Amino acid sequence: MPVDLSDESQYDRARLRQWARGRARSAGVDRRDLLRLFAAGAAAAGPLGAAVAAPARAAGATPATPTALATPTTPATPAAPAAPGIVKPLPPELFTLRGTNAETNFAALRGTGHLTPLDRFFVRNHTVTPRLDAADWRLSVWGDALSGGPVEFSYDRLRSLPAVERTLFIECAGNGRSFYTTQQGQTVTGTAWTLGAIGVARWRGARLSDVLRRAGVTRRAVDVLPRGRDDEVVTNGVNLGRVRRPLPVSKALDDVILAYEMNGEPLPADHGGPVRVVVPDWIGISSIKWVGDIEVSAEPLYTPWNTDLYRLFGPDQPPQGSAPLTRQTLKSAFELQSGATVPVHRTRLLTGRSWSGAAPVHRVEVSTDGGTHWQRARFHDVPRRGSWVRWSVPWTPRTTGPTALLARATDATGRTQPDTAAHNTQGYLFDAVVRHPVTVV
Repeated sequence: MPVDLSDESQYDRARLRQWARGRARSAGVDRRDLLRLFAAGAAAAGPLGAAVAAPARAAGATPATPTALATPTTPATPAAPAAPGIVKPLPPELFTLRGTNAETNFAALRGTGHLTPLDRFFVRNHTVTPRLDAADWRLSVWGDALSGGPVEFSYDRLRSLPAVERTLFIECAGNGRSFYTTQQGQTVTGTAWTLGAIGVARWRGARLSDVLRRAGVTRRAVDVLPRGRDDEVVTNGVNLGRVRRPLPVSKALDDVILAYEMNGEPLPADHGGPVRVVVPDWIGISSIKWVGDIEVSAEPLYTPWNTDLYRLFGPDQPPQGSAPLTRQTLKSAFELQSGATVPVHRTRLLTGRSWSGAAPVHRVEVSTDGGTHWQRARFHDVPRRGSWVRWSVPWTPRTTGPTALLARATDATGRTQPDTAAHNTQGYLFDAVVRHPVTVV
């Protein structure tokens, strides 16, 4: 019986079996290299991407892409020496710089409204932000599951398709990673995000399903593989090619957007402009930035970003690692600086945001005494799947000294944030209640 790939859990299990049994085609990287890297990562209980990925313009190997995409991109002028390759300003009151990435300081979201302003939306780059001209941008849709040859879409042609608008979060799979170490005492690899590797925007674009149908997608299609136009990534001496990660055709034909606007403005370069993929509810690596081509395949596809990266490894995980990650998890964050001082006997309004990739947030509870007592927070948004909900709780501290603020969310599936997150060596999908330290003076 065919596997129902519209069911994400079945899709995950099927892909894991196919990878383990070799029944998959590696898109753009020799399968022997992938297996070697996979084995090395598993032996080290860590990811092949633990080292920072480097630009690879001079690398010999290139991914199997149409020749229309072979022209190298022009790197962006760095916004500051501490953040190479990011275009927009990164003032320290808004961002914490983390290598090639910029994390939003969550306290900077207080009072900004439901949408994350563009000037404080986090940046996740594998290499550098490319500068691409919309007038020259082309999207090639190709592959053995189309009824004909490659089909090209210009920026104007894409914008001529029926447009959709959706308010959705994009969140890095490693958001919250640092708390595996600071709260749970566990070693993990990767960028040490706190909770600011997330943003919510109003995305406008064309349905990926409309593009695929116009390109002649057939019933033979299994996987849809968008590929970015940022620099190729090299790690451990292997050229991994441009960032790309397959989607099951059922997901691609469901709710995925090719976005060209963000909060009513043309999509900024740092966030994937002129066009990016937006995959509702899934981990951020699925929402490929600077998309330049899409392969439509009649067989399952594998890349480094769904083999050794963006899977769960570790003693508490399956021996060969988990299935490739798809849906995001459940989190809450305070709009207050960690370690802030607050005056005793003075009422203040604690504010924050909670979100889930599985269902709308149903309830948020807040503790101001380290978890001894809890009170329900007031919502300031109608909970919706794919977005976050803002909440608040009044607090009048009665005693001085250090304490911890806690917020825990429950979504409409009934799932509540746990006290501890399931450990994995790459630090993905942290979902435990975060202890937010403050001092009452």
